[in-house]
Amino acid sequence: MTSPNRGLNLPHPQMYSISCLKANRSIQVWNVKTLVVKPFSTTMSSLHRRLHGIFNSTSVRATTQTNTVKASARSARSQEGRLEKVVEKFKKSSASHRFRASHGIYESTVRRLASAKQFSMIEEILEAQKKYPDISSEGFAIRLIALYGKAGMFDHAHKVFEEMPELNCPRTSKSFNALLAACVNAKKFDKVEELFRGLPQKVSIEVDLVSYNTVINAFCEMGSLDTGLLMLDELEKNGLEPDSVTFNTLLNGFYNNGRFSEGEKIWCMMESKNVIPDIRSYNSRLRGMVHDSRISEAVNLIDEMQSKAINPDVMSYNALIKGFCNDGKLEEAKWWYRELRKNGCSPDWVTYVALIPRLCEEGDFDMAIELCVEVINHQFIIDTAVIQRAVDVLVKKAKIEEAKELVELGNSRKHFQYRLKLPLDKLSLKL
Repeated sequence: MTSPNRGLNLPHPQMYSISCLKANRSIQVWNVKTLVVKPFSTTMSSLHRRLHGIFNSTSVRATTQTNTVKASARSARSQEGRLEKVVEKFKKSSASHRFRASHGIYESTVRRLASAKQFSMIEEILEAQKKYPDISSEGFAIRLIALYGKAGMFDHAHKVFEEMPELNCPRTSKSFNALLAACVNAKKFDKVEELFRGLPQKVSIEVDLVSYNTVINAFCEMGSLDTGLLMLDELEKNGLEPDSVTFNTLLNGFYNNGRFSEGEKIWCMMESKNVIPDIRSYNSRLRGMVHDSRISEAVNLIDEMQSKAINPDVMSYNALIKGFCNDGKLEEAKWWYRELRKNGCSPDWVTYVALIPRLCEEGDFDMAIELCVEVINHQFIIDTAVIQRAVDVLVKKAKIEEAKELVELGNSRKHFQYRLKLPLDKLSLKL
């Protein structure tokens, strides 16, 4: 057999040898298995195609990204344009006393603008209210303070409070308490005590129980539970008596932060002062029991509530449902879900987030699908991952049609799309 390397004078059979022949401008390429002769033009054409593909795909990606950015910018401008029209319409409507008396319209408009982070627009509509005679009423000024607080614009709320004398509006403990509440709503917790300690003397206002309750709430929100508890002693020394709001705030703080034994002491203190526990008190205690792995005691507490004519609400049932789900006791959790329904309560997003993952893990796909459909139909705003997990499990268990229907339903909603996807890698294996 004639050796393929005869006449090529290759230095080693494992190495490539390339010889350029000027006559026909070809390149001879040899390896140990075969000899390939390619025209120079063909090689260059192939190289051109590869380079063209690389740069073309890069160009496509860049163009796609640019188009996405442009589309986002157009969408943002479009939304801003719509909101500007809302602001103009709101300002014109404000000339009507009847409109100014509509608390709900003010709340919803400010909430909408705040969610779009259009704080200058919020300032525009609220500052425009100061020209109307209503501003001389403390109640109207309190509304502006509260709206600024809920929008997270505490400095503006404080400015309204400072301007009240110039606007011929009296300032009392009510507007001061509104300012404290605005500080809490804006999550400026560290400023609450400073205001509480310094401002009343400056403006000749006497603090009251509402003031103390707001400060206690701020400390609990900050996690400074012991300082909040000290405020209870202070208010009593100043001749005030704690009420259900005082104790519920403290109970919620201690029970929710895993300090169950101290929460129980506060509960006993509440009863000793003849403050009757209400549904909020019991719900805090239920959560505390579940958090402390006292699920059987929590069940007994439901019986105690009912014996005292305090009907459990959705938060009561959620505490037990979450507790049993966390303990891996799905049947008990489902039983309490049925009790929730039977007693006229409507499940909320907390109920669904607790149950759906556990139902998927335990293979109860029918109920998992049922609850996912309820979430989508009611358009609850929950983490999409909760429903996506159900879709993934359905595909994994070869329930392809059910998964497809869930994805189509979730992505068909107009106001809130869940952006669900079929896991194509798993789907291809099933098909």
